[in-house]
Amino acid sequence: MKKYKTVLTIAGSDSSGGAGIQADIKTITYFKCYAMSVITALTAQNTQEVKSIFNTTPKFIKEQLNTTCNDIKPDSIKIGMLSDKKIIQEISKFIENSKISNVILDPVMVSTSGFLLIKKSAISSLVKYLITKSLIITPNLKEAELLTNTKIKTKNDMIKAIEILQNIGAKNILIKGLIKEKKIYDCLFLQKKKEIHFFMSNIINSKNTHGTGCTLSSAIASNIALGNNILKSVKISRNYIKKAIYKGSFYKIGKGSGPVYHF
Repeated sequence: MKKYKTVLTIAGSDSSGGAGIQADIKTITYFKCYAMSVITALTAQNTQEVKSIFNTTPKFIKEQLNTTCNDIKPDSIKIGMLSDKKIIQEISKFIENSKISNVILDPVMVSTSGFLLIKKSAISSLVKYLITKSLIITPNLKEAELLTNTKIKTKNDMIKAIEILQNIGAKNILIKGLIKEKKIYDCLFLQKKKEIHFFMSNIINSKNTHGTGCTLSSAIASNIALGNNILKSVKISRNYIKKAIYKGSFYKIGKGSGPVYHF
């Protein structure tokens, strides 16, 4: 009997379907893995704004984690939106107890529309309890600036931010989204070989960028579950998100930043 590779996404729900849990499940399914989910928050949002957030209780998150994973063990875990420090601590305990090492952390802090998705008091908990337990973290430029308390305007700044993140316990690091001279740069640090890899892409003329970070991190989690190494997983996932943004530009969904085309 064929065995599915399994990916657990721990994230918030996007009522408009373009980001969060919904984007994660679509992405994991695209890569032919089996998607499970633990919902950390409900959001009322669309392509233009995040109207409000309703957090799941830490107790119920614990019940979701234990009930799901006692039956179906995940081959990898993707962690997204965590807005409260007690929720972060609960997930940290679960990772410790389950001894799952393939943890992909997307430190979701700010929505595409500029809405702060995490309480400022929770950022230090994210650093203390989850960054050190993650195989790879995937902050965008703004999130990397918040985590390192620096400004990132050049490729050298990206390397300096990686050094700071290393010092606070991060292992493998992907910083995304430096725009220079109509090009976009991502920077990957691989801990084992102490390597820095820069990836450059042309900017795609599309408004459909809602959920790009969620989608990319879920793609990486899926490829890690499938047995690919970090570098290969990042390369495959970047190619996937580029195509998803490009194909998304052919669809008009919503009045603001529309979703990428996951399939």
